[in-house]
Amino acid sequence: MKPSFTLIISGLFAAYLTHSIWTMYTLFHPSQCTSPKPCLQPFIASKPALKMHVYTSQTKNIREGKLNLVWQYDNFSIAVPETRTFNVSIPVKTRQNGTLFAHVFVFPRGENPLSSVHRSYQSSALTTYTYPRSQTFNLLTEDQSAVNVTEPVKMRPVTHWRQKLAISVLDEEVSIDQTAIPGEIYPLLSMSRDGSYLPVLYIDVLSNRVRDLTPVNKTSQKLPLEISYTPISFGKLRLWRNMEESIKILQSLGFSEKDTDEIKGIFADTNFYFLILTFIVAAVHLLFDFLAFKNDISYWKNRETMVGLSTRAVIWRCVSTLIIFVYLMDEETSLLVLIPAGIGTLIEMWKVKKAFKVKVHWTGSKPSIEFGGTSDKEKETNQFDSQAMKYLSYVLYPLCLAGAVYSLLYLQYKSWYSWCINSLVNGVYAFGFLFMLPQLFVNYKLKSVAHLPWRAFMYKAFNTFIDDIFAFIITMPTAHRLACFRDDIVFLVYLYQRWLYPVDKKRVNEYGVSYGDEDLNEQSKANPSKSKKD
Repeated sequence: MKPSFTLIISGLFAAYLTHSIWTMYTLFHPSQCTSPKPCLQPFIASKPALKMHVYTSQTKNIREGKLNLVWQYDNFSIAVPETRTFNVSIPVKTRQNGTLFAHVFVFPRGENPLSSVHRSYQSSALTTYTYPRSQTFNLLTEDQSAVNVTEPVKMRPVTHWRQKLAISVLDEEVSIDQTAIPGEIYPLLSMSRDGSYLPVLYIDVLSNRVRDLTPVNKTSQKLPLEISYTPISFGKLRLWRNMEESIKILQSLGFSEKDTDEIKGIFADTNFYFLILTFIVAAVHLLFDFLAFKNDISYWKNRETMVGLSTRAVIWRCVSTLIIFVYLMDEETSLLVLIPAGIGTLIEMWKVKKAFKVKVHWTGSKPSIEFGGTSDKEKETNQFDSQAMKYLSYVLYPLCLAGAVYSLLYLQYKSWYSWCINSLVNGVYAFGFLFMLPQLFVNYKLKSVAHLPWRAFMYKAFNTFIDDIFAFIITMPTAHRLACFRDDIVFLVYLYQRWLYPVDKKRVNEYGVSYGDEDLNEQSKANPSKSKKD
């Protein structure tokens, strides 16, 4: 007996997850170098008294520009976190769409940071070029012409100030095999004259978020800069460096800083242990997404009838995914989110085509559209579906209208188009689960759930519970968080109906065929003469 495709995919996933856990374990538990291997010993093992200086400069090369001291941390301790906020002077060239860099030195006390042979040094940009955010205003009480943003300025990237600088030093005394230095650590290593490696200094670029950017203009003489120091472990440093390189690869493929900001947020806004849990949960979520996608496509590909299925629910899913996709485009969301949403929209459109039995025929260069007929069973289902939507409209439309009017009166938007899209997407988030109810009503009227794609449905249900975990772990809008929990209620009702309406062999299955019909067909094939007499 050959294994099923689902079993093969699940086995490959289990192997991948096991390998990932082992890789993560080796990152955080490196083997110590022992003699007779050539070993690199840490300079901090001798417990030296250290200092940390942070400078700013208009050039990345410290020998070409003037260094301006921002923070002189004389009582620096590797094991003690510290956070300070400074008002940094912005040079004229930087205010004129120029750049500014931060230079960080860690060195023994009593030595000069620029000439010390025991110094550790790293630099990072404090500015970046990006498009300014679109300004918003109240559509009823404010004049759009008062918003001083011209089209050429919106289309040109300008200098933005990073308000945070995160600095870390490796606090573990790890002996490193000289012949097997980890590739992530190698660029950060500096050697002393006695052969030991100096304190490993790292500037965390994953903490640079788009939301922390401030436009730099000609009046920005001083801007706030929060400098935070935290010690970092050997494993976390390697993991952060790996993710940093992955983001660089994405950016080299054309993704902007805003596109990769969602990935940075997972690291910058999530507790480290929650981050590990997120990796595991996300991997399981991806598996169930794939299996649900595969079974959903297979189900609708072979579906020839809409008996027992709510046509209006299919239309609603298509419309709602299209609204969310347009909303994400209006909000200039990351491509990492926009592309999957677009693919999901195309799939839902294909389902609508299958639901209405639409066929396109080409006669030369002109297409002709043909709609399939409707059976008596399908008409019965449509009647129940229409009845459910009639009851639902009494509640849904007033709620959506009230939400749109409230947002128009009290919230700000970029344009009337933006208000329309936001009102629609808020209706989808807040009341979208109500469109799942017609299918429950159809199940109740038919006293059957045999017509539903239960395998794909169960995978989606598991993902719903996984989304509940993400709702606590990851920062997200309140409406989206509530949307995760509302689906649980509908799912539990579906399970109750599954228990309430057990499989009846006389009722049609998902292909519009009953088990009794299949038995009669098999009997007629086995005894054709008897079938003719009957």
